[in-house]
Amino acid sequence: MEVSSHAVVQRRIGSLFFRGGIFTNLTRDHLDYHGTMLEYIRAKKGFFDSLSTEAFALINADDKNGATMIQNCRAQVYTYSLNRAADFSIKVIERDLNGTALLLDNKEVWSRLVGNFNAYNMGVVYAATRLLLPNLPIEELLTALSNLQAAEGRFEVVYSGTCTAIVDYAHTPDALIKVLETIRPLLSEGARLITVVGAGGNRDKGKRPIMAQEAFRRSDLLLLTSDNPRNEEPEQIIQDMLEGLTPQEQLQTLINKDRKEAIRTACRLAQKGDVILVAGKGHETYQEIAGVRHHFDDREELRTALSLLNNPS
Repeated sequence: MEVSSHAVVQRRIGSLFFRGGIFTNLTRDHLDYHGTMLEYIRAKKGFFDSLSTEAFALINADDKNGATMIQNCRAQVYTYSLNRAADFSIKVIERDLNGTALLLDNKEVWSRLVGNFNAYNMGVVYAATRLLLPNLPIEELLTALSNLQAAEGRFEVVYSGTCTAIVDYAHTPDALIKVLETIRPLLSEGARLITVVGAGGNRDKGKRPIMAQEAFRRSDLLLLTSDNPRNEEPEQIIQDMLEGLTPQEQLQTLINKDRKEAIRTACRLAQKGDVILVAGKGHETYQEIAGVRHHFDDREELRTALSLLNNPS
């Protein structure tokens, strides 16, 4: 199960016993609730402080906050890593938009999942399974891993024709950076990365300019649009995002508060080989505006827009 920082602070897991806990990473998020990064870190750390001596703590050694999580941890600590010595090592040996070839403890496995963040996910699933089921044959585990499919809305390739369209749930600066940096080295020569992204209303406003800034830096073309505005004005949210860009960068950025039209614009502008990333909502099938949820699915909108372009009649 996923244990949220809210659940730790509100003691909603107080009566549960965990056989193990996994720390993946920690980046700016939920500051509308916790207030500061320090309080957010303390909340996450509280979970590992609560583990018993009979449990294990599996820590991403590549995240700088990993050491903090286990400062007062009584559980048996194990590490996993892509970049340094660890109890469970992960190495990417090949990658493209169709999948990734990995070495997990020097055992090769092909996965349909894409990107370093999914390499970490594969590695931690492998490690946790080894710890929970030490007698499970490794070949059986690797076969199961190779058959895994991406969760809906997480680096989901929804169209692959003259261009490629990807939907991802990335709604924080770090998540957006990771998905953009995953796509960039996979582009063919001369191809462009076109990004459509917004920011949610009634949430941490401080991340808005950062998201726009990071998206602009890593995209060839940026379209800012609406996400789930909730009870805020979409225009104001977009204006908050624009604060992260220089005046010249703002002139190079396209803006359309209508998410459907923003997606269609990206599709019209895409050329052969380009990759379109629509970020922020992922698997969600609604858009929340003024307290009302309206049906909206980024994947449907992409398929419709690209279908109209390919079959204009």
